[in-house]
Amino acid sequence: MARAFLFVLDSFGIGHAPDAARFGDEGADTYGHIEAACAEGKADRAGLRHGPLKLQHMRALGLDGAGAIAAGREPPAGITGFFGAAQEKSSGKDTPSGHWEIAGVPVLFEWGYFPETVPAFPEALTERLIREAGLPGILGNCHASGTEIIARLGEEHTRTGKPICYTSADSVFQIAAHEHHFGLERLYSLCETARRIVDDYRIGRVIARPFIGESADTFERTANRRDYAVPPPEDTLLDRVEAAGGRVIGMGKIGDIFAHRGVTEVRKATGNMTLFDATLQAMDDAREGDLVFANFVDFDTLYGHRRDVAGYAAALEAFDARLPEALARLRDGDLLILTADHGCDPTWKGTDHTRERVPVFGTGPGLSAGSIGLRESYADIGETIAAHLGLPAGLHGRSFLSVIAPNA
Repeated sequence: MARAFLFVLDSFGIGHAPDAARFGDEGADTYGHIEAACAEGKADRAGLRHGPLKLQHMRALGLDGAGAIAAGREPPAGITGFFGAAQEKSSGKDTPSGHWEIAGVPVLFEWGYFPETVPAFPEALTERLIREAGLPGILGNCHASGTEIIARLGEEHTRTGKPICYTSADSVFQIAAHEHHFGLERLYSLCETARRIVDDYRIGRVIARPFIGESADTFERTANRRDYAVPPPEDTLLDRVEAAGGRVIGMGKIGDIFAHRGVTEVRKATGNMTLFDATLQAMDDAREGDLVFANFVDFDTLYGHRRDVAGYAAALEAFDARLPEALARLRDGDLLILTADHGCDPTWKGTDHTRERVPVFGTGPGLSAGSIGLRESYADIGETIAAHLGLPAGLHGRSFLSVIAPNA
């Protein structure tokens, strides 16, 4: 009975990629720098965490082995799972590129990006959005951190009705608006309009960023975020699972990332721990041939982008403490893989993602422990799951199933 479970720890990179200098990220290391900060007492926070980073279950499964392979070191002994590292072929360091490549489809074209100027958006784009959406204007029109720009412009937004539009180093057009003063459904409709317009600029995602509160001190983003992504350029692992009669249960923002193509069922939850609960339920519900694909986004949005080392460390420790609950649900024929889609080093300059290698580690009843080496593409993850589920091979990537299940 073959089932597959794929957990993405969003932004949990393990060291800069060979081409990191092109992105200004040479030296970035999300895991390594968090671990060092904890060891040095720089990630202690009263009431949150203290001391060295405590990840006993992920380390036993192969996290440190993955980190060693990424850095060209000898892996430690005593690892109980399979482990390795993967580097990205895709041209960006954004969420869609990473997830699509994990699912077997590298992004080999160049996304469009907005320049770090003020204004950041072409005048024709802005004018068309205002005209087609019937807006009194827009605020922002720059590169910004989402929490910072809401604090800075939120009061003007609620007073004028002008939505806050901003971008980042990713291929993204983000729109923040108040759930009540502007309206949640109105924000979603505006984002659908923006999605059509930014297609001309090869922008990967439009993101709705709703918030509540009545002043800069009380504004906070809600769980009603919605991503409007372009669909992958070809069939992904998810499409192949569905075509074979299996289900893809997309946890968190997986459905949005794949433009809801190949996602049989979407299960949303707010916060990593609530999402972990929902993912455990999905594991219980999964049948033969199914894929449960979960994205744990808090690592990235709450801690990586906000450069919160202590918060990131505490979130990792909370995730690790619950990993045995997932391991206990594995049955004969199951495969569990943990990985990431890019880095977001909380010790790094700026607030953007970092170009890094990612860990690939996991286990399953009857599967071999040991190294799977340095993988040339994230697509090897998707191809391994495809082989495990008995699906036809895709066009990209190489399965490592023969390494972990040599008798398969």
